[in-house]
Amino acid sequence: MAVFARYDLINNWLQLFLQGLRELGDIEGRDFDMVYRSAEGKVDLLPQAAAELVQLNPDVIVTPATIQAVAAKKVTSTIPIVVPVLADPVTLGFVQTDAHPGGNLTGIAPYVKGLPAK
Repeated sequence: MAVFARYDLINNWLQLFLQGLRELGDIEGRDFDMVYRSAEGKVDLLPQAAAELVQLNPDVIVTPATIQAVAAKKVTSTIPIVVPVLADPVTLGFVQTDAHPGGNLTGIAPYVKGLPAK
């Protein structure tokens, strides 16, 4: 498993993620290994960090937000990418439709079309 974000910036999210895995019986270092890559908050370094992760051929890439998912999606169409906060995946071209997403990216899209207008 690879996490594509700066560890100290996502510490709370990452700790909750790892806690959830522990509750399911999966322990880091015993049941899976994590590799961390970061662009150190510099958007222009995201493509390089994503490419480094893909070269390691992880089983899955976990990103904390859409911006890292965009960079990862540009360099792999086969490694699964999981993102807990995903902005409009259809408009971004990550998935074909909400009903039939296809592709290698999954996550939670909190934005619902038309809801803000209501």
